[in-house]
Amino acid sequence: MKIPFTKAHGAKNDFLLTWQNDAPEGDLAAMARAICDRHTGVGADGWLLVTPPVDADAEGSIQLYNSDGSMAEISGNGTRCAAALLVRHGYAAGVVRVRTGAGIKTLRLLKRTALAFEFDMNMGRPEITAERFELPLSTGPRDVTLLWVGNPQCAVPVDDFDFDWRAMGAEIERHPHFPNRTNVSFLKHVDAHTIDVRFYERGAGETMSSGTGSTGAAAAAVARGMVESPVRVLTPAGPIDLRFEADVFLTGPAEITSEGEFFL
Repeated sequence: MKIPFTKAHGAKNDFLLTWQNDAPEGDLAAMARAICDRHTGVGADGWLLVTPPVDADAEGSIQLYNSDGSMAEISGNGTRCAAALLVRHGYAAGVVRVRTGAGIKTLRLLKRTALAFEFDMNMGRPEITAERFELPLSTGPRDVTLLWVGNPQCAVPVDDFDFDWRAMGAEIERHPHFPNRTNVSFLKHVDAHTIDVRFYERGAGETMSSGTGSTGAAAAAVARGMVESPVRVLTPAGPIDLRFEADVFLTGPAEITSEGEFFL
């Protein structure tokens, strides 16, 4: 069985994209685990099934599987990768509307150099469910902010990253308080417009960056009075910029790196 794919990344958060009509029938969750495996598959943080436009409301739609086979509502970086694919194949031009599990997201193409793109993406309006919440952990209670940005987020303010934040991220991701699991971001204040962030994503583990995670971390920092708009999020893959208006807008890259067939 062959699965055709295009590989792309948004700030080193990488995805494999397959046109929905080219995806084999069968257990898609198992296929996602196989193709995303970094040792026996192609390797990626997630697998996106992309559908070309079927109506006038959007230039395409996506169905997202995490690398562990679970489904997710949305990925900000993944949505930019899908937008890049749709532009490359002529389904969109300056504006790309992508239907996701969190609704239609609108992206504006800022610039393109060959297969490298930069988009301004409307991330919507974050919903803060608990600005300050004391989450009980094995190491003791932790002050966190809980919010929804199209997917669940738990933002954890920290003074530094000189602790096992990956282990804490894994514990928080599967904490009983989150029956459907959660994405986790650890945010450190830098200055009035900048935070430094590390990500532990639901279904993927540590990632180099995250669009929704950056949005959640920035929204938590704004709500706590740590920073004000515009906000630069320093990720291990480089900066991601956000501005807060009625909605939050994220500026970030997407780059198509390869394509081929995976033999399942």
